[in-house]
Amino acid sequence: MSRKPDLRVGMIGTGFMGKAHAFGFAAAPKVFDLGQDVVLDMVADVTEEAAAKAARAYGFERATTDWREIVADPAIDIVSITAPNALHKEMSLAAIAAGKHVYCEKPLAPLAVDAAEMTAEAEAAGVKTQVGFNYLCNPMLALAREMIAAGELGEILGYRGIHAEDYMADPASPFTFRHDPEGGGALADLGSHALATAEYLVGPISEVMGDCVTMIGTRSGRRVEVDDVGRAFLRFENGASGSIEGNWISTGRKMQHDFEVYGTKGALCFTQERLNELHHFDAGLPVGRQGFRRIEAGPANPPYGQFIAAAGHQIGFNDLKTIEVAGYIRAISGAEPEPFNFRAGLRIQTLVETIQASSRERFWRAI
Repeated sequence: MSRKPDLRVGMIGTGFMGKAHAFGFAAAPKVFDLGQDVVLDMVADVTEEAAAKAARAYGFERATTDWREIVADPAIDIVSITAPNALHKEMSLAAIAAGKHVYCEKPLAPLAVDAAEMTAEAEAAGVKTQVGFNYLCNPMLALAREMIAAGELGEILGYRGIHAEDYMADPASPFTFRHDPEGGGALADLGSHALATAEYLVGPISEVMGDCVTMIGTRSGRRVEVDDVGRAFLRFENGASGSIEGNWISTGRKMQHDFEVYGTKGALCFTQERLNELHHFDAGLPVGRQGFRRIEAGPANPPYGQFIAAAGHQIGFNDLKTIEVAGYIRAISGAEPEPFNFRAGLRIQTLVETIQASSRERFWRAI
């Protein structure tokens, strides 16, 4: 069978997520049989030194200080955006207008109205889009979703989700783009992951009651207007209720992306800090035999086996990004639907803004 032409990638931004994107694009064709190769073509950053350093480190053929060169270059097929949140809209719209496929890190845009415009333009242009929510690519989350859908937990009654880290816990840490209102705050930055996981597992959220709190009011002498902690009570369309939290001042927490699902026949619990495990409680077992049982990820939980041939050896964060990229490449080739496109990203931003509005008004709000 003949292979499809190579896909050439231009990436904007070279920080933490830029490195993760570069790793995903480099690894995906090696881990999965995608029928085509991916070429890391051009990378952009704000200085020549940073761009050149990233090109050498990540394996890009070219470097530039002007992201518009990537968008305008006819050789580029995919524009990967890992720049600050406030720049996502301008960069995405320019790439879409140039007929490029766009892979944008979350949040898709600071405002839902902007995300809606980006979604409409992408759909009208017929380009394929992806928003970075790679925690959803964990085989253990796929298993949890399968168990819930199969009725193994019975009727779902309750859900609790949290994404907590401590990278903003120090009051002396500087003001960053994340503290700007266009940066979004903790609910948009971390709570968006908790919301995406909640809907992935339990289904659409129908109502929210939000509580967004700024605990550190000034940084670097500047007033902080965004939340350090964003929480919400949830009501789901299927009748379940629950809560989520996004928190970037949780001292000591590095990656607490956790969930608990409670049903009439059992329960599930998970923590990203042990992302190769899912714990299941079977209420049908006799008293004295009950308890949470650990399910350990292995080749029987696809696509784990694409990475490692034996259970217990574990996959990691960058492997989740590789799975995400592989799904996106298959979508570009037409082999399957987009895993988490701009419309899905718009949904999450709509949830975030509804929670923020609910917090201001101190009322329940329908989605």
